[in-house]
Amino acid sequence: MIKLKWKFAAWLAATCASFTGTTTLFADSPRVQHVFIISYDQGNPELIRTNDLPTLNGMASDAAHTWNAYTILPSITLPAHTSMLTGLGPQAHQILWNSYQPEKGLVKVPTIFSIAKQHGLVTAMFVGKEKFKQLELPGSLDTFVWPRPDDNAVAVAKSFAAQVATLKPNLCFIHFHDPDTVGHKFGAYAPEKIQALKDCDAALKIIKEAIAAAGLTDSSVIIITADHGSHDATNKEGKKIGAHDAGIAEDVKIPWIAWGQGVKQNFTITALVVQYDTAATALWLLGIPLPENFWGRPVTSAFE
Repeated sequence: MIKLKWKFAAWLAATCASFTGTTTLFADSPRVQHVFIISYDQGNPELIRTNDLPTLNGMASDAAHTWNAYTILPSITLPAHTSMLTGLGPQAHQILWNSYQPEKGLVKVPTIFSIAKQHGLVTAMFVGKEKFKQLELPGSLDTFVWPRPDDNAVAVAKSFAAQVATLKPNLCFIHFHDPDTVGHKFGAYAPEKIQALKDCDAALKIIKEAIAAAGLTDSSVIIITADHGSHDATNKEGKKIGAHDAGIAEDVKIPWIAWGQGVKQNFTITALVVQYDTAATALWLLGIPLPENFWGRPVTSAFE
């Protein structure tokens, strides 16, 4: 299994090797004014695609999507989200742990939020796990919300809805932890996890309606994705649990959906999409040139 992990990591590195040493890329005028990135923690694409999630699946069918995007290795929450929000693989960003460890300091590379702030944009994060504090670089966020102790998806969504009309963030990240918390406890495909996804769908509806009520829909793109998938495993007590660190297809496949202004309608993305491409797409949409060391590249095929 270790050999498989390294082969996959080597393939991902080779995919972006041809971009090494390039100059700053894709400087242009903004395509939209607002980008909202929504991450479903432990969001297995097949589980999402085949269950009754009317808001998410309705958005996917209306817009550009793939159920065959890939996360990084190790396929765990903090490293994967760091790649999603820095445009770099773990070999570059060096966030290799998966819990809040303030003694290790903050991420040592710029995030898309710190880059956006350099261009005078408004930024925000609404998250369901404390560990995201390790991405909160000084001066990079106008708002960071972890709505403890009621940090489920609906609580996160309500926190967002209470602020979006006033804040009007140009770049915003929203994280739902529910599928991961429940999946680890009951299994990757358990009824409890499906219910957690349904709760997230209710939260997504709150977010979508809040964006509309703030008058931002026509100038926004919403990107919906995940940090990793998961598979059924057995713990030491013989109980079925959800796991996602084996480097197998169930763990590394993730959904990637773009919905909103300028997005192609009813479009299936066939180009390879990797975790760090989300960061590149967000900056490209906002007209911000990509740093020359970025691994990610914009998913341009999803847009008109």
